[in-house]
Amino acid sequence: MPNVLIVHAHPEPKSLTSALKDVAVQTLREQGHEVKVSDLYAMKWKAVADEADFTEPNDPDRLIYVAESKHAYAGGTQSADIAAEQEKLLWADAVLLSFPMWWFGMPAIMKGWFDRVFAYGFAYGVGEHNDKHWGDRYGEGTLAGRRAMVIVPIGGRAPHYSERGVNGSLEDILWPIQHGGLFYPGMDIMPPFAVYHTDRMDEAGWHDAVKDLKQRLQGLFTDAPIPYRAQNGGHYDAQQRLKPGLGQGAGGTAMHLVQSGDPEEILRGTVRRLAS
Repeated sequence: MPNVLIVHAHPEPKSLTSALKDVAVQTLREQGHEVKVSDLYAMKWKAVADEADFTEPNDPDRLIYVAESKHAYAGGTQSADIAAEQEKLLWADAVLLSFPMWWFGMPAIMKGWFDRVFAYGFAYGVGEHNDKHWGDRYGEGTLAGRRAMVIVPIGGRAPHYSERGVNGSLEDILWPIQHGGLFYPGMDIMPPFAVYHTDRMDEAGWHDAVKDLKQRLQGLFTDAPIPYRAQNGGHYDAQQRLKPGLGQGAGGTAMHLVQSGDPEEILRGTVRRLAS
């Protein structure tokens, strides 16, 4: 059975977010999956990216984080906590992010997990870079072949996060996390599992949320992912702009979803087919 890593960010173990994480762990294990949890607050995860992330700095006089990240990843001189999380990601067949929506994004501790763990040479700066191939990213990369899903409780009501909602659509709000953070190094992204109006949830609402989450987890490896376009699949021009004729009728980030009738994407001479 596939392995699942859950990266969890909430300071209160008795919170609704933590309770949903516990449901996910139990459900996945009952399905036969091996599950590991990185509980960032419980781990007292260091969220700040700084010189302490490198045990043997290449330039001790000036910190250029990108350059030091590249040097440390290649030379095995990253701090132990960073290397441990990278090993978990390589072990996993699916990654779940569990966090509450705070100020239209993830808690700072989880952003710090991305900043430090997604090192140069591991999650970016990977693959050949030339005028026809812009590195292995957005559909390719170190984490290709894995699935990812966001579990996000939200205090606001669902209509607030709809296409015409005052907060903007949930898809657009999560774009930097799902497309920029998870799809960038190659993972296939499942539609998010969002629970709304959580500060007013009653017992019936909780039971519905648990039922819905269990159903979503049942299809974690079989349901269709979000059809993001691959960067090197042929839909973008040499300047990485969507080619004319594609994305018709879609605005904003939605134009970067493969649509019915679009030409096939070709990655390294092979037709790219989204798993389902």
